[in-house]
Amino acid sequence: MEGVRVHTTTSRRALLTATLAAAAAGACGAPTNSSPAPAAPARRTTAGSGGPSATPSRATTQPGRDQERDRRRIDELIGRMTLDQKIGQLFVMRVYGHSATRPDPADVAANRKDIGVDNAAELIAKYHVGGVMYIRWAHNIRDPHQVAALSNGIQKAALAASVPVPVLLSTDQEYGTVARIGAPATLFPGAMALGAGGSAADARTAARTAGAELAALGIRQDYAPIADVNVNPANPVIGVRSFGADPKAVARLVAAQVEGYQSAGVAATAKHFPGHGDTSVDSHVGLPRITHSRKEWERLDAPPFRAAIEAGIDSIMTAHLLFPALDPADDPATLSRPILTGVLREELGYDGVVVTDSLGMQGVREKYGDDRVPVLALKAGVDQLLNPPNLSRAFEGVRKAVRAGELDEDRIDRSLRRVLELKARRGLFDDPYTSDRAVNRTVGTREHRATADRIAERTTTLITNRGGLLPLSPRRHHDLLVVGVDAAAPSGTGGPPTAVLARALSDLGFKAEALPTGTGSAPGPSPERIEASVAAARGRDAVIVATYDITPGSAQRTLVARLVATGVPVVHLALRDPYDIARLGGRGTEPGASLATYCWTDVELRAAARVIAGRVTPRGKLPVAVRRADDPSRVLYPIGHGLGY
Repeated sequence: MEGVRVHTTTSRRALLTATLAAAAAGACGAPTNSSPAPAAPARRTTAGSGGPSATPSRATTQPGRDQERDRRRIDELIGRMTLDQKIGQLFVMRVYGHSATRPDPADVAANRKDIGVDNAAELIAKYHVGGVMYIRWAHNIRDPHQVAALSNGIQKAALAASVPVPVLLSTDQEYGTVARIGAPATLFPGAMALGAGGSAADARTAARTAGAELAALGIRQDYAPIADVNVNPANPVIGVRSFGADPKAVARLVAAQVEGYQSAGVAATAKHFPGHGDTSVDSHVGLPRITHSRKEWERLDAPPFRAAIEAGIDSIMTAHLLFPALDPADDPATLSRPILTGVLREELGYDGVVVTDSLGMQGVREKYGDDRVPVLALKAGVDQLLNPPNLSRAFEGVRKAVRAGELDEDRIDRSLRRVLELKARRGLFDDPYTSDRAVNRTVGTREHRATADRIAERTTTLITNRGGLLPLSPRRHHDLLVVGVDAAAPSGTGGPPTAVLARALSDLGFKAEALPTGTGSAPGPSPERIEASVAAARGRDAVIVATYDITPGSAQRTLVARLVATGVPVVHLALRDPYDIARLGGRGTEPGASLATYCWTDVELRAAARVIAGRVTPRGKLPVAVRRADDPSRVLYPIGHGLGY
């Protein structure tokens, strides 16, 4: 294992301290224990769009931290760096493999083809990258101890450089539909589920607990929370990743999560500035256009970002989209100086790290080459360049721009300083390593899992309950059929949904059988699966039917209608978007009860089972409006709707 036991000997700790001291004369790192790093000192931020405030944010203040020592250390490091080392610190890159030095042969081959190196250690030696992003499809994530070993191996390689600078390790861990780190780590409800719960305390607790687990794995930057206000039900990329459609409610929960993550020593990242909540195009595959006026932006999109800045957010991620009201030029926000410098920095007063969304996404690649995109992003006001599709071309593009005078070195230094200050705030200069002990006592503990279960119970939303069908009783409704969609579970989060539900209901005293009807992809279950489901439903005491993003022509509608027609009580469960109930209307075809879970991970499905069984009362309230399918101008169920027992 590469470095995962780095804290087991005093000599290795002393070596780390000496190494960092050499990089910053007179600024030695104090010895620490192997716990995840505590929160660090605040930057100067603004409240809303007013002037700078020197008041430390409670989300980032660490009592006793020596900010002058950090400044001296950073000055010394910058003074020793070559131009290439400075440029490299601004890149955050993917790399294949579970090990920093000994990835599997297939991952070595992928790295050679993709980056021109064999492994993470060689990536750092060649490009001096300041950050590495963990991705499951890059085979970075197997189990917690492996991730911790990978983190320590990367830090060991970084501190062996001529100018040793710890690496900021990051990932997309939003929870809900986007979770790169799966079980046995604790899995929490996603953003819209937390929006349904409506509790800032729960949102803060979830982020603080999640942050502690990420820090124990060596990950000190999380690309969460989502600050987008999802006012468009047809949004193909945000949806349940958002806390909801009410800007004030979203702002309150964003601020709570910033405080939670950063109190655990992990940099939070509010995304996607200036707001991705009202799009009909996915920026992974195209270039969306936001048609909000400036006044609408102030009212709808800006409040969560203002709240994040007020809470002391460490980093803000850009959006690859056009926003003509903020910048009429035909460039995405990631490359827009009027948006990133004019609005974000000058108007909102944000002086922390600005990180791009992935530079491999089509939304930022439509107009310029991969060598020009990072240059234009830096000119716009970006500090971190995330995941370029061709690192060599991107790196050389920035280098050429500096040598040609298009970018001056002082501009590079400003972003470099922000990145290094973030690393200092998150404790990486004091101790960048983790340990087996930190993993064992923090990741996926019984206490953390119980916390996630309790929070999830407060998010399940009961939308309809005709005739008081729910809760079901093991005596009156003993024999259950759980039927419907088995959508592929988010990375490492368990499943399949029908099996999880059936197992959870069986544990609660029911006899529950699972019968999946497919994956939920259009056009939905086949006629044969619908017939099999209807046949299996006859004679049961009740049926639970799970749906997944019902479209107008989806056969999921037929499935539900046919199940209702059997006369057996039908309970409907919307596994992701809560809008499904709007497409199940019609006299005599409505299910007896309908619930929304906002995701289909195990923690949310177990909570839904407890609500169905009456072990807990439903407390969730819709954080978005459900509009009529036949007339979207009319609201069927408003924000705040939710029934109880």
